[in-house]
Amino acid sequence: MPQFGGVDAALLIVGLAPGLQGANRTGRPFTGDYAGDLLYQTLLDYGFASGHYEARPNDGLKLVNCRIGNAVHCVPPQNKPTPAEINTCRQFLVGTIAEMPRLRAIVSLGRISHDSTLKALGLPLRAAPFKHGGEFQHDRIRIFSSYHCSRYNTNTGVLTPKMFHAVFASVRDYLKD
Repeated sequence: MPQFGGVDAALLIVGLAPGLQGANRTGRPFTGDYAGDLLYQTLLDYGFASGHYEARPNDGLKLVNCRIGNAVHCVPPQNKPTPAEINTCRQFLVGTIAEMPRLRAIVSLGRISHDSTLKALGLPLRAAPFKHGGEFQHDRIRIFSSYHCSRYNTNTGVLTPKMFHAVFASVRDYLKD
């Protein structure tokens, strides 16, 4: 699944994997599933996107200083990637990070994305244990961690829009420097 957004962005959002009913069907990360509704509205609210999100790839939505990719490159069976898939796909995340010369912030959505991001940066997991709202500075990049914006997490109250917005408010403030 290709990334969405330019390589010159300062912000990279790392999701888990393409969703069967979302990105795999539409060809754009987080497009056409519930997670995209919350993510793209939040990006619009915090100035990381412009236009209108209508859950289709030709809706005119543009990312602003932001790029979206995934820890895993293809739809995993039962929507749960295996450790082997995660490890095999990490090379794509390493490449995505390497080709972004202005990268200053990464938002990892969920523990798998967080852990894969740390490993892609050559860091041990103990350097920054996953915690919603956690922040960790590594060289020029600050990693911001959030629970994944999935329907399950929002329906069960694990992640509220207020919690999700707080992460992106922190990212916006950090990138203003």
